[in-house]
Amino acid sequence: MVQRDPSPHWAARFLTIWTGQAFSLFGSMLVQFALVWWLTKTTGSATVLGLATMVALLPQVFLGPFVGALVDRWNRRLVMIVTDSLIALTTLVLAALAALGAMRVGHVFLVMFLRSVGGVFHWAAMQASTSLMVPERHLARVAGLNQTLNGALQIVAPPVGALLWGVLPLYGILAIDVGTAILAVLPLCFIPIPQPAARGRVGAPSSLIQDVMEGLRYIWRWPGVRALLLMATAINFTINPGFALMPILITRHFGRGALELGWMESAWGIGLVVGGLVLSGWGGFRRRILTTLMGLVGLGVGVLALGLMPPEGFPLALVAMFFAGTMNPITNGPVFAILQARVNPELQGRVLTTIGSIAGAMMPLGTAIAGPVSDWLGVRVWFLVGGAVCTLMGMASFFVPAIVDMEDQMAMASPAAVHS
Repeated sequence: MVQRDPSPHWAARFLTIWTGQAFSLFGSMLVQFALVWWLTKTTGSATVLGLATMVALLPQVFLGPFVGALVDRWNRRLVMIVTDSLIALTTLVLAALAALGAMRVGHVFLVMFLRSVGGVFHWAAMQASTSLMVPERHLARVAGLNQTLNGALQIVAPPVGALLWGVLPLYGILAIDVGTAILAVLPLCFIPIPQPAARGRVGAPSSLIQDVMEGLRYIWRWPGVRALLLMATAINFTINPGFALMPILITRHFGRGALELGWMESAWGIGLVVGGLVLSGWGGFRRRILTTLMGLVGLGVGVLALGLMPPEGFPLALVAMFFAGTMNPITNGPVFAILQARVNPELQGRVLTTIGSIAGAMMPLGTAIAGPVSDWLGVRVWFLVGGAVCTLMGMASFFVPAIVDMEDQMAMASPAAVHS
């Protein structure tokens, strides 16, 4: 059983840290918008945007299991403080290059890579800490709250980014991220975060590779997660490349500009807010995986509709984007709640990051292929294929016992089974 923060003041502690992270996320989203738009205007190439996305994905795919094992060993609060600070530092260096007129595409790629490395550490530490700070009955609602935050920021950040693009130099936009990082670090300096209990192993301390393998064995002994990972790999190969090339869809297919790109991302963000609020208030079905599968079908329908829109159908494309965004929290939130509720705290860092790495393993390949193929066949093909794959897999999963019954399979993935 997961041991959680017994303090009656858990909500005040968690929400204070959460609020600081919200400011940091806002700054990061402004940076992301500015860099993606700079690459779009500078190169106009779907291949370049695809490569940029691939560079940002590589650390998540290849470093995730090792990062998770380290986070399970280290002080998670210190990990978040250090990574937030280092991410801000890399952005500050890029801002200086932009101010000097010396910024190049290669510099942007390098900074995206370094920010992604820091983000993997930070995400693992925050997710693994959440299960120790929040009572289990509130985990699904916290997942909905996180999705609501992401949606709200995606409503605000793209238009603000487009507005700032017109009134500030690029280095000014990048500097904002440094200030928001400070707001995230300050609460962490004063609020303690519970650490998992000692693992209680007998003998010499395990190696990093042994810790990684322990997480892999835990996942392998959970049939429902194995099945979901296969689905996620196929979906990430087809859907995510399309979203990475959204600026190309806006400029080439719809013939629009930065403002319309902001509207499209805001439509997604509004959907995330609506879906997150629904999940926060509702909590999902008692069997949480059914909520995920319902959301997965809806997400696929929204993406498919977006790919079908003609050039003059931009207003309807916004509606499709909104619907897909609404389904995203319904899809992802319950899965995180299941993992945070069932996986032991001393394993959560490596289990969560390993699942993320395996699920995202095909994303770099899909993104690398998507750029040249979109330059050849058009970017809409990725939305059409991805939407169809997502919808069909979601519908078929209702008839797969390993997935539908995954919350009843925990005895097979118990620590005792892992160490046997």
